[in-house]
Amino acid sequence: MDATARLIELLGVDRVRTEPIDRMVYAKDSGVTAGEPAIVVLPETTAEVAAVVRIAAAFDMPIVARGAGTGLAGGAVACPGALLVVLTRMNQIVMVDEVGRTALVGPGLINLDLSHALVGRNLHFAPDPSSQQASTIGGNAATNAGGPHCLAEGSTVAHVLGVEVVSADGEILMLGGAAPDPPGYDLRGLMVGSEGTLGIVTQLLVRLTENPPQTVTMLIAFDDINDAARTGSDIIGAGLVPAALEMMDHEMIVAIENFVSAGLPVEADAVLLAEVVGHADGVAEEAGVIRSIAVRNRATDVRVASDEDERALLWKGRKSAFGAIAQAAPDYYLNDTVVPRTRFVDVLGEIYAIADRYGIRLMNVFHAGDGNLHPLVSYDASQPGMTDIVVEAAHEMVCVAVAAGGTLSGEHGIGLEKRDLMDQVFTDVDLDAQARISQAFDPARRMNPGKVLPDGARCFDRPSS
Repeated sequence: MDATARLIELLGVDRVRTEPIDRMVYAKDSGVTAGEPAIVVLPETTAEVAAVVRIAAAFDMPIVARGAGTGLAGGAVACPGALLVVLTRMNQIVMVDEVGRTALVGPGLINLDLSHALVGRNLHFAPDPSSQQASTIGGNAATNAGGPHCLAEGSTVAHVLGVEVVSADGEILMLGGAAPDPPGYDLRGLMVGSEGTLGIVTQLLVRLTENPPQTVTMLIAFDDINDAARTGSDIIGAGLVPAALEMMDHEMIVAIENFVSAGLPVEADAVLLAEVVGHADGVAEEAGVIRSIAVRNRATDVRVASDEDERALLWKGRKSAFGAIAQAAPDYYLNDTVVPRTRFVDVLGEIYAIADRYGIRLMNVFHAGDGNLHPLVSYDASQPGMTDIVVEAAHEMVCVAVAAGGTLSGEHGIGLEKRDLMDQVFTDVDLDAQARISQAFDPARRMNPGKVLPDGARCFDRPSS
């Protein structure tokens, strides 16, 4: 009996996909790289995932786990001959503990669906990537995703208390838990952000956050993008950590406004979207400090959302950015890199210069509070060689950020996209240490192979000189 027959015997014919058209549907994530899997399976329980992994091991098949496919770094792209394990049917909310402020959920649960399910309980799930209407919590954990409101609350790893994992040999493990200070190594923290290279997450115990008593959302306009960037840096430098601090440049403002009519000032060169939360007196004081810093940096307008509807519309505009750019061209490449806030203005200028030199159309929308840049290139992939040009320009932008003291990724992960840039920020010893961890979890190297770590990450794997 071959692997397909074994999988059909386990899951039934409806949840095992082998036809070319079915496999093509899962050939890529939201990045630019494709790779057709050999077999696609859709398990619904942890026990089924464990059995699937054991079958793959018996036939020495590489395994790639996948959620909604909203990732942008090629992390869920199948390598040749891979078994693709799609987790979207594992989307249950198993338990909500309002007293302990936790929820146990399946990896296929859509991020925003969890907060919607908590309406009326005065709780929400804090990590809010722009893709939260589609991305899954398992995928968020795989890349340690962020989002606008992770500036003060922290990225996904700060909100995952425990994970149930199927290991490379099909064993079911529970890493972490609800205890506030569990003894031993933080294997839960190691699993979050590992991009499926250490095992398959089948349940997550997540932290829930109490809704703030008051929220003030501010839209700040500038005639010069450098003034906006400087304001973002100065706000953090003043000791404030707003709930969110987002920035959009002129091209992005126009695209968003044409798309959703969010009330953005299309004449502005850039805008900041700042949000402060807490009790009334503290919120008013923080908003006043932000206003003063913005005015000092030549802001042309500082507007406070008058009610919840206006606040929601402003955030709808910000989170519709990646859909809005479809007006400009059929394809886009979204980069993800981080720079120190003190180098924000300089690096931003260099990124625009790179775009001009390559003759590509650049739009910027990013997390100004923590220096997480998202230069977005709008282009037509049907033009011969255009994707190669865009990727080359994007890699140059990453190198500029790294040279300024930054790093490769703030929230999208490494995947295939930045795997071969890992030596820009890690030494040979660093890479070897990471590869040793991977080997400890997955000695046969079957879990999402070819992702995150470049070839030869283990010192003994490298060709002798």
